[in-house]
Amino acid sequence: MLVFYKERLVLLSVPKTGTTALQSALRDRADIVIADPPELKHAPVYRYNRFFRPMFEKACNVEMETLAVMREPVSWLGSWYRYRSRPFMTGKANATHDVSFDDFVRAYLRGNRPGFANVGSQAKFLEPRPNGTTVTHMFRYEEPKRLAGFLTERLGAMPALNRENVSPEMDLDLSGDTEQRYRRKCSEEFALYDSIA
Repeated sequence: MLVFYKERLVLLSVPKTGTTALQSALRDRADIVIADPPELKHAPVYRYNRFFRPMFEKACNVEMETLAVMREPVSWLGSWYRYRSRPFMTGKANATHDVSFDDFVRAYLRGNRPGFANVGSQAKFLEPRPNGTTVTHMFRYEEPKRLAGFLTERLGAMPALNRENVSPEMDLDLSGDTEQRYRRKCSEEFALYDSIA
């Protein structure tokens, strides 16, 4: 999470959406950088609403806008799958070395997900709160120029972004049946992504 106090902007770090690169590029520009622990670095809207929003409103008497990046849902699961297949995951319970991408997605769709497929939900991360707290500015991961344009307009000249935390490229074969099940069972993920203007 990055806080740009003067600009009244908070960048929420949705996992697997390039926010580590954004954090590296903008950390010197930010007023507050939350890089650890992961539970705070990747604070979802509900945690921002509960802990951070009241701090700004009560201590500083300001209302901050929020910004988040969302990745196309199949690509997002693919990024998790590839991340968990990296060499450093060898021997860990949530590694995906011996699991196909299709099996990974099918496991993700279970009611009781096994550890290797328990990666959360972008829609849940970005879910508006009953008090009206929501993400003010949403961008698609696949449209980095739009995000860069917004950040340049809001923060000034942007430093170059370097790719970080990049997982190995690999084929992500997904059967039509599995993709249909994913789209049906997790329709809120696709609806939210499609709603980003």
